[in-house]
Amino acid sequence: MVGLTEREERIVGLLQAGGELSVASLSDTLGVSSVTIRSDLKALESKGIILRTRGAAMSAYHPLLMEKQGSNVEQKESIAKAAASLVHDGDRIMITNGTTSALIGRYLLGKRDIQIVSNSTLLFPFARVNPNISLTMVGGEFRPSAEALVGPAALRQLQEYHVAFTFTGTDGFTKEHGLTTHLMENAEIVRQMCRQAAKRVLVVDSSKYGRQGFVKIFGLSEIDILITDKGLPRDAIDDIGAMGIDVMIV
Repeated sequence: MVGLTEREERIVGLLQAGGELSVASLSDTLGVSSVTIRSDLKALESKGIILRTRGAAMSAYHPLLMEKQGSNVEQKESIAKAAASLVHDGDRIMITNGTTSALIGRYLLGKRDIQIVSNSTLLFPFARVNPNISLTMVGGEFRPSAEALVGPAALRQLQEYHVAFTFTGTDGFTKEHGLTTHLMENAEIVRQMCRQAAKRVLVVDSSKYGRQGFVKIFGLSEIDILITDKGLPRDAIDDIGAMGIDVMIV
């Protein structure tokens, strides 16, 4: 995970696999003192990654989300940085839940008067440290596995806003089946957010290409811009570009 030391990454991995672990067990496993472990845990807690209990610690996030956050990290960071470059001072944007789309918040530093509407609680850390971001969270039911708010309340509230861009991820995308996800309620949120935007931007690493989830969100032609990494096959780039989609490779 970006921004963590090697030992902190190992601690996060151990907590993800083993649930709640004591300071003593982490100390024995990693071969460092309890004082060092407590210092590491304090740093991880300040970043919102773990929760500390009396003499122990546990992951602050659902295991499925932690797994997603730890995959293709460099590609996701590059994609998020490129997406943020599309945003100009004074823009109003929407960001859907997702580990790649949430990272866009990190790269909005230096931009002024940015209004974000989102259902992703992963944006909180970036909104806390950037006074130029105004974050509106839609209401709804909380889903820990996605760190997202979904449901009828969220859908109703989204209809009140109109934005320049909606940035969205997806569990999979293909030319034939478009954007897909594993959850119907997530598909509904993405559709509504994209209806409210002048431009729709898909931010997704190339490992998602060719995957097909259970629920179709909409056809690939509904996207205006695709931002992905160099792993996307050349023929796919050509085919997607032929649909009138602006393909950005980072």
